[in-house]
Amino acid sequence: MTSTLVNVAIDCRNAYELARFWSEVTRAPLDPENQPGDEETQVMLPGGPVLYFNQVPEPKTEKNRLHLCLRPDTSREVEVSRLTTLGATLVADRRKPDGWGWVVLADPEGNEFCVLLAESERAALPAPDRLVL
Repeated sequence: MTSTLVNVAIDCRNAYELARFWSEVTRAPLDPENQPGDEETQVMLPGGPVLYFNQVPEPKTEKNRLHLCLRPDTSREVEVSRLTTLGATLVADRRKPDGWGWVVLADPEGNEFCVLLAESERAALPAPDRLVL
């Protein structure tokens, strides 16, 4: 027997608005039944789990114990620029001088997520001396 991952639930202050941000990040549609003001909203990732946004009264107060990692289809730098234009903010720069590493961003409600290297960028770099994303 196994379990199937159905969704990734994200608590937030404004479910619909945060789902709209993540819909733009992933270029995946919102559930067509969702409307502004809904306390539960979903982003329908193709072939993957649903991003489920659940409105809660309390604000985020600590670092996420679980976060999303994004692998862009362009480049890490182009994607970081695009996401900050959408409203993400820089949390930490984990890029290494050898080209490896990632960038930690936060969505408009402060939830951290990472932007990794694109597959094409990974293929162009010499093999790292340790496991990297």
